[in-house]
Formats: sequence, structure tokens, C-alpha cells
Amino acid sequence: MSELATQIRPRRRQGEPAHAADIALQPTEPLAAPSADVLLEARNITKSYRRNRLEVPVLRDCSFSARTGEITAIVGQSGSGKSTLLHLLGTLDIPDSGEIYFDGRRIDNLSRRQRDRFRNQKLGMIFQFYHLLPEITAYQNVLLPMMIQAGFWGYLKNRTAFRQRAQQLLQRVGLEHRLHHRPSELSGGEMQRAAIARALIASPQILLADEPTGNLDQQTGKRILDLLNDLNENDGLTIVMVTHDESIAAQCHSAVVLSNGTTRRP
Repeated sequence: MSELATQIRPRRRQGEPAHAADIALQPTEPLAAPSADVLLEARNITKSYRRNRLEVPVLRDCSFSARTGEITAIVGQSGSGKSTLLHLLGTLDIPDSGEIYFDGRRIDNLSRRQRDRFRNQKLGMIFQFYHLLPEITAYQNVLLPMMIQAGFWGYLKNRTAFRQRAQQLLQRVGLEHRLHHRPSELSGGEMQRAAIARALIASPQILLADEPTGNLDQQTGKRILDLLNDLNENDGLTIVMVTHDESIAAQCHSAVVLSNGTTRRP
């Protein structure tokens, strides 16, 4: 088993963490026989993309669920559709068919503006290549979601609290000495830690992580997994993590294997 895999250890399920205030979603019918601790669920999802005149199917009748307070892995080879599924779960894209539910509410049929608002208030997302804005500092990157969420006047009114939280998060991820450095002045591991702090600034209910160690060396990846493990164990943060490493996935609370566009339990 890889050294990275030992950083996410099997744990008992935890209680639901404190959440931000609910946002208004479109009315929807109740879930059929819902499981009380399922936070995020995809049902019979299909997704295809068009390449010139060719339609390329990516997901076929794909289902997935993540329980509150757990780390759930989506594992599969490169090109299997893992990132596509994560983007659908995160409302960055919409499925061709099927349904996605968050905390008992359907979210795939929300308008673009509602999806943007939902994502800003409920989800944290980190990516393999960080996606930090290069023109601004790590500190400013972490603050960006609150600027978007609160709006101009709201940010001005609450900027002291927002700035304190950004500093606290950067300190927690070990970047208190890098607040005013731009991404080009940070290492890969530092950029990923800044991205994690940015994902946490709005106190999300769930963190979606797309190959969070995929662009890092083993030692740096170990530190990132230590951090994710700490957030789950001590903060009760629900995490969905895409990985190609089956040994890492085996150490999560649960996992699904994505192959040929469909999911199965390992």
C-alpha cells in the first residue's frame, strides 16, 4: 500500500457538522425512501459530449452517494469520467439525464444563477491544478468567494471578519508566512493548501476534491492528505475525493469504482 494511502484511515461515521444557512432552492418532490445521512446523491446519470459530429458518451446510468461526515472516493483510470462526475455533482455542468440531490433537494434542475449561488454557499472545490488567480496573492485568492457571496457592500460591512477568517485558514494550512505571495511564488503543495483554504472560507457542507495529490510529489501529497484527514476527523467535513489510486480509495469510509461510464462498489 502506498504511503499516501495510510493518511486516510477508516473511521466511524461522525455527526453532521454545523452548516451555513440554507439557501432557497426550487421546490422539489421528496426523495423516495431517503437515507437520513446521505448528503449528496446522483441517480442514473448519463452524460455525453460532442466532438465535431461525433457524440462521445462519458457516463452511462451512473449512480453515486456520499454520507454526511465521511470521506467518499471515486476511483478510476484516467479518462474514465471521474472528473466529469465530480463536475456534475458540483453543478459545474448538468447531466443529459438522471437526477442529483443535495441534502434531500434536487439540484441538477436549478437555473444557472441558482447553481452558482448554491455552489458558492454549500460546496468547496479543489482541483489538481489549483486554479488560483495568478495576479493576486494567496490571501486575496482565499477572500474571493466571500467577495462574491457578500457583494460589494456586504463585503465592506463584514470585511474585518472575512479577513480574520482568511488569515486563520491560511494559518491552519501552514501558510501564515505566505499570505502576500502570488501563486507563481508558491510551491505546488503551497498552492494546493491555499486552494483548500479558499474552498473552506464560506464554511461549506461538503468538499469536492479532484485528484488533490495528483500533481504533487509523494511527501507533499502526504501533507495534503493529512490536512484533509484532519478536516474530516476534527471538523466533521464531508469530502468526496477523485483519485486514480485504489489503495488510497480503500482507506476512505466508502468508495465507488468508475469504469466504462458506470459505477460499482469495489
